[in-house]
Amino acid sequence: MNHFARLTAVLLCLAVTSVPYAQDAADKAAQDTKKAREPDVIYVPTPQDVVDKMLELAKVQKDELLYDLGCGDGRIVATAAKKYGCHAVGYDIDPRRIKESLETVKKNQVESLVKIEQKDIFTLDLSAANVITLYLLPRLNVRLIPQLEKLKPGSRIVSHDFRMKGIKPDTVVDFKSKDGGGDHQIYLWTTPLKKSKPTTPTSG
Repeated sequence: MNHFARLTAVLLCLAVTSVPYAQDAADKAAQDTKKAREPDVIYVPTPQDVVDKMLELAKVQKDELLYDLGCGDGRIVATAAKKYGCHAVGYDIDPRRIKESLETVKKNQVESLVKIEQKDIFTLDLSAANVITLYLLPRLNVRLIPQLEKLKPGSRIVSHDFRMKGIKPDTVVDFKSKDGGGDHQIYLWTTPLKKSKPTTPTSG
């Protein structure tokens, strides 16, 4: 076999063997795209004065770590870092929200304190956090309970507007927003979580 024939045979071999690898890469990309499911809620930003009240109620400290689950445009993590000097991580499944959050973090110059990650919040280990902030629907708050129960004692969970069925809040604050308008409620829970006592039906 001359040199040209050997070279042709090698190239043909490489072409044939590369097809499975290319197909594997395409399959993985398709799987990754499939895994990136749609967000669980429609994004509605929390008014800034409600953000301030949530963080005040949580009594955030400089040496603590805050997780915002469904971070939207990043205003909660950016405010926490800028106002209290704490470290914070914002999680969201929507790439558009991730982009907005990164812009907010940069605008507030808190890149050294804040991280933004595109992740499914229901897959996270939350145990490192001291403070969790939420603006989710009630059924989603309930879905997070197994993860929230693994938080360290004394950790605080703050939710804008929505309760957590079956868990008794430490405090519920009624708040009228001057930024976004309207009446709001802020719920605070402290770990270990306190289960609500089931109501006993009264006999007629």
